[in-house]
Amino acid sequence: MTFDDEWAQLKADAQDRRSTQMSLNTAGPESGSAASGANSDLVVHQDDLGAVGNEAFRVHGELQKRADIAGAGIDKAGAGTTARAAAELQGRNFSSGGELYTTLEVWTSHVKTVLQMCAHISNHLDYSKKAHANDEVQIAASLAGRDGSPVPVSELLKYVK
Repeated sequence: MTFDDEWAQLKADAQDRRSTQMSLNTAGPESGSAASGANSDLVVHQDDLGAVGNEAFRVHGELQKRADIAGAGIDKAGAGTTARAAAELQGRNFSSGGELYTTLEVWTSHVKTVLQMCAHISNHLDYSKKAHANDEVQIAASLAGRDGSPVPVSELLKYVK
């Protein structure tokens, strides 16, 4: 295949993708069932959010306990065993003492970053779970008939077409 042929194919593929982009003023050809076709991957269940948030919280706790090499074996002065080893090496003019300090600083920085990410994920999913539950309550209330019964799907589809 020549470059021109390949380029023409790539442009045609891009045009095809562009023609299937989301349109906000139409429901599209797949309206009707939210669980069918491409829409099924957009469904998030409260249990899924809770499970992922719980796992992030668990990882945060375990990582905090097990990955703190700076705080491992802390003495009365507040120095961990790794920092004391680096100081001892540096005090005896070993260049590896400074490198061990650098390694300790980089490790601690990375652990803090991962801890922050886990906390952010957990907190965000907890918030999302609560927000979606509140949204569900509001939607259910706004879609109730005068007598409090749910509005049938057939009635809702009149507004989609």
